[in-house]
Amino acid sequence: MDNDVSAGSGITGVVGRLALGITLLAFGLGYADVIDGVSAADAVSIAQYVGGIALFVAGLMALRDRDAANGTAFVSLGALWFTWAVAADNQVSANAAGLFLLLFALVALSLTLAGGDQLGQGAYGLFFVGLLLMAIASFADNDGLTKVGGWFAVAAGAVAWYAATAALAHWPTALPRRAAGRRVTAAG
Repeated sequence: MDNDVSAGSGITGVVGRLALGITLLAFGLGYADVIDGVSAADAVSIAQYVGGIALFVAGLMALRDRDAANGTAFVSLGALWFTWAVAADNQVSANAAGLFLLLFALVALSLTLAGGDQLGQGAYGLFFVGLLLMAIASFADNDGLTKVGGWFAVAAGAVAWYAATAALAHWPTALPRRAAGRRVTAAG
């Protein structure tokens, strides 16, 4: 594979992946509860401005550049991050929070199944699993499962960040393929 920029349509794909990666890292680390005194509430500003507004604008720019896959992904995720950030201060029931996370997870699942490059599918797939675990944790009132979901979000953020960084540095972004072996026949 060549080392062309494959994180999307040039700079809009890179900016979108960076915004998604940073937001997922902040969100995931907050829910994973690994840094003393840092919670998911501390990720609200990043989610609103970087994950919400910047990602939404990157999506609009990708749509303008006729990159429907990244445009759709970034616009929908930007709108969801903005909604999560704005609603963070509101008191809602655990079931309502779980339903929002479940709907958010369905968007991530759709983006995973839509295809695209391996790193994008990996990031969206990890994010889907994280959101699904957090939704189940919200319905079941299980803090341990929430932390596990947070770790999946951290992993998704790391993959999204790597995809953007790899595109900027022209690193390989595909998993190595198995070399075709010599075909062995009965004749020898």
